[in-house]
Amino acid sequence: MNKPSLVRYKVVYFAIALAIITYIDRVCIAQAAGPISADLNLSKEDLGLVMAAFAWSYALFEIPMGWLGDKYGPRRILTFITVWWSIFTVAHAAAWNRTSLIVIRFLFGAGEAGAFPNITKAFSTWLPSRERVKAQGVLWMAARWGGAFTPLLVQWFLGFMTWRTAFTLFGVFGIIWALWFYKWYRDTPQEHPAVNQGELEQIGHIEATAGDHSVPWARFAASGSVWLLWLSYFCVSYGWYFYITWLPTYLQEARGMSLNTSAVMAGLPLFLGGIGCMFSGLATPWLSKKLGSERGGRRIIAIIGVLGAAGMLVLSTKLGNPFLAVLAIAMASFCNDLAMPPAWGACMDVGGKFAGTLSGSMNMMGNLAGGVAPIVIGKLIQITSSNWDLTFYISASIYLVAAICWFFLDSVTPLDKHQAPKAA
Repeated sequence: MNKPSLVRYKVVYFAIALAIITYIDRVCIAQAAGPISADLNLSKEDLGLVMAAFAWSYALFEIPMGWLGDKYGPRRILTFITVWWSIFTVAHAAAWNRTSLIVIRFLFGAGEAGAFPNITKAFSTWLPSRERVKAQGVLWMAARWGGAFTPLLVQWFLGFMTWRTAFTLFGVFGIIWALWFYKWYRDTPQEHPAVNQGELEQIGHIEATAGDHSVPWARFAASGSVWLLWLSYFCVSYGWYFYITWLPTYLQEARGMSLNTSAVMAGLPLFLGGIGCMFSGLATPWLSKKLGSERGGRRIIAIIGVLGAAGMLVLSTKLGNPFLAVLAIAMASFCNDLAMPPAWGACMDVGGKFAGTLSGSMNMMGNLAGGVAPIVIGKLIQITSSNWDLTFYISASIYLVAAICWFFLDSVTPLDKHQAPKAA
């Protein structure tokens, strides 16, 4: 018998590369905010609206883009949306005022909205169940770390080119990926010429994609667990969006860091956030096993995470040393991401056969928070003459709401009453 092929791992490599590209394209505007604002004469409030436009679009289009992947397959949809958002990444270079940049950013977000739902769709088709969670862990670490190193990359490019040229170059990366992906990828392993029978047997049963994909909003709306999950993820995302929008500006204006130093320090929260995701992914099952309760393990890790994030943000306001303050903010990001695996695990267990739709709606709520946070922060900075402490106090208070949600949240009992719930 021939040795099983390992083509499915190349699907994971493609996904990791795309995750890095998505975060480079979405995070680069934060590091380039200074030159963009000067060039287009943007106020802090204007910049907040620009940054929020992406999050609103991302939230609104996530479920529709995921549904298109279910219907037409990731090969066509991932190729289309990657080319789409790459074109609008390049289009940033043509912006001439606030309104044009908001429109470009909104259309850019509509494309990026489909990336992770369709990557997840590909994983569910190509990977055996025992490999899917590990692949998601590696994927999210790559995404976070892609964002972590983006400030350095942007600052390096800005050393010898304009911000407009840098955005053009970033857009080209995505188009190259899309062309290569479309040529190589197939929607099922059976269609790929390099997959042999041994690997097909390892992958095992492939879930059928046909059937009713209607969104069960009425059932979601009637579930207290779903509402608590939505609210908790909204709260966690509100705090997290600071790291990919206003952090470089804060480092330069409130902490007096140079562009080069802020580029290094701005990546630290996302770097530690990636570690937080992986740590939680390992610690939550271990703690659940020790407690004999999946619900208890998730609850404890998530509450520790959000309370830790709140505490670290408040601590950062008390530290005069700018580097210690940034370290506290980075630890807040680490704590923030401890709540990620419990939330996505809850989507799988509570959602059951609707897990994809529930996870999409949860992520939509998170990105709605991303649409609110940059605007609120920009307005606060404007009316308080750049008093950043109030921003951190508000984010810390919102983290406390997330802790309350997790205290009452049943993260294991499924919506489908025909499914047996996990051990409490």
